[in-house]
Amino acid sequence: MADILIDTDVVIEWLRGNESIVNRLITIKHSGMAIFYSPVTKAEIFHGLRPGEKEKTIDFFLSCSSIPINDEIGEKAGLYLAKYHKSHSLALGDALIAATCHIHKISLFTLNKKHYPLKDIHFV
Repeated sequence: MADILIDTDVVIEWLRGNESIVNRLITIKHSGMAIFYSPVTKAEIFHGLRPGEKEKTIDFFLSCSSIPINDEIGEKAGLYLAKYHKSHSLALGDALIAATCHIHKISLFTLNKKHYPLKDIHFV
């Protein structure tokens, strides 16, 4: 199994204590796969923090590694947007996350595959 990038919806479910998501992330960690996140996900999570979630959220992100957005990811995200924005309403954040997966050859862990109509990324 390859390393994974987690989508915002997965972090939200973890924060809510969704037992199946918590268990799946524990299983992934124990299998030796690395769990990464995009700065896009971190921004979306901190934008929607509920009272009392900040410390738990910080701890979660400390347990993972960030993959910075760079020029190559920006270019690929732009190409995704040009191809899928009008037809599938692909959002900038989702394009950046998908481009990160494509460039780094890692799988995406999301609960909303419909947000990612791209043919060249893999899901867990």
